[in-house]
Amino acid sequence: MTREQLIERNKQVLRKYIPEKAIERISEMILEYDFKLIIKGDRRSKWGDFRASYGDRNYSTITINKSLNPYSFLITLVHEIAHCKTYREFGNKVDAHGREWKKNFQILMQHFLNTDVFPIDVLYVLRKHLQNPLASANADVELYKVLMNYDSKEKVVLLEYLSDGQKFIFEENLYQRIGLVRKRIECVQLSTNKKYLFSPIVEVELVEE
Repeated sequence: MTREQLIERNKQVLRKYIPEKAIERISEMILEYDFKLIIKGDRRSKWGDFRASYGDRNYSTITINKSLNPYSFLITLVHEIAHCKTYREFGNKVDAHGREWKKNFQILMQHFLNTDVFPIDVLYVLRKHLQNPLASANADVELYKVLMNYDSKEKVVLLEYLSDGQKFIFEENLYQRIGLVRKRIECVQLSTNKKYLFSPIVEVELVEE
């Protein structure tokens, strides 16, 4: 395939997942940093990851969860492309989320920091996030909350928004919120009566009674 054909192929795939105004540049980045993009099913433990080439596998891969909304998908993808860029420059000689990666992430995100790509509320919080990027977008509570506003999942809320006594489903188990314990929220799993401490920003499915 020619470069133009490869970019067009990338555009067709990306059109399902990221904002329209970001498609051209991301399509070019895939060729520029020479990685294979894999769209995965929903993973609760992570939104995306980067794996460098090794052994007989002569290409790097980036995987992204297909369930992410377009803005979360784009931020996560650029986050992982920054890992790819950093690896190409330094190999394994620097920390995964050290200053080299942070600088590359900041540089790559500059292409998209405008209201043609992001809504103004996301853009405002994203600019703050980029001053000192964390290991993932969902590790930044403020950014995570504003991105969640654009999720299409029905009845999914952050646990901190529930009142004590309300019931919810998490990973196919039924729980009831008990109360705040320091910075965590204590809940009881109703089938076993065991108590657990949750992060306030864990996504749960509200049970309406």
